[in-house]
Amino acid sequence: METDWTEEFSRCADLIAQADGLLVTAGAGLGVDSGLPDFRGSGGLWRAYPALGRARLQFAEIANPAAFRTHPRLAWGFYGHRLRLYRQTTPGPAFGILKSIASQLPAGARIFTSNVDGHFQKAGFDPRHIVECHGSIHHLQCMTGCRGEVWPADDFEPEVDEAACLLLNAAPVCPWCTSLARPNILMFGDADWIDTRTQHQYARYASWRSSLDRLLVIEIGAGTAVPSVRLFGEQQGTPLIRINPDDASTAADRGVSLPMSGIAALRGIEAALRTRGFLAD
Repeated sequence: METDWTEEFSRCADLIAQADGLLVTAGAGLGVDSGLPDFRGSGGLWRAYPALGRARLQFAEIANPAAFRTHPRLAWGFYGHRLRLYRQTTPGPAFGILKSIASQLPAGARIFTSNVDGHFQKAGFDPRHIVECHGSIHHLQCMTGCRGEVWPADDFEPEVDEAACLLLNAAPVCPWCTSLARPNILMFGDADWIDTRTQHQYARYASWRSSLDRLLVIEIGAGTAVPSVRLFGEQQGTPLIRINPDDASTAADRGVSLPMSGIAALRGIEAALRTRGFLAD
């Protein structure tokens, strides 16, 4: 028998109506709702990139700066394909629901995400209101870190042999020293990630957070294997709505657990908010 989540959705609506600002903390599950591949476990990676499966490469081995040193065409084949995919994919309907909710709160919303796809910006959220804790595939840095600079990847149009997961055209290079460039993403075993851009994002968030009395956190699709997103939301010390089909557990006295996809949960919350007149029909 199908579970009735009406009471939980109503509780979420109450928490939203009482908040002065919203922090959306988002992991890979939100991207899956938009049709992006799920890399959890080697099976998910190898389904999306069969060439990596044939080579028995795990995610931590290809999402690693060492791969750019030893197999640059393969590493850029993987990241170049992802860059094209993220540019081409339209953010799912969950983003629109979150924007509608944020528009009704006095202090609006801020975003904290481990996703590197840039989809919050693409969906119309103010880039100044987003913290990308693992960086962004839409920005590059020098492999040697020669000047500690980060720059947009807008001019790079990767051509990829998808069957072989190999970059066919020239890889991007540092405009100052001409060394190989890499995505400005925090990878596994990554001591060379240039975090200047992300630190500026953290500082802007901290300034906004200090002005709020009634912050609410909505967490969507954040995993436990790399718990950056879950921990950041919990550290806010505020009520938490946790949306996760695999592990939605949270303290019952401080929040609501919704064991379902992001879009299913947000549609239910949206309906509850419309019922109480918080959102217009």
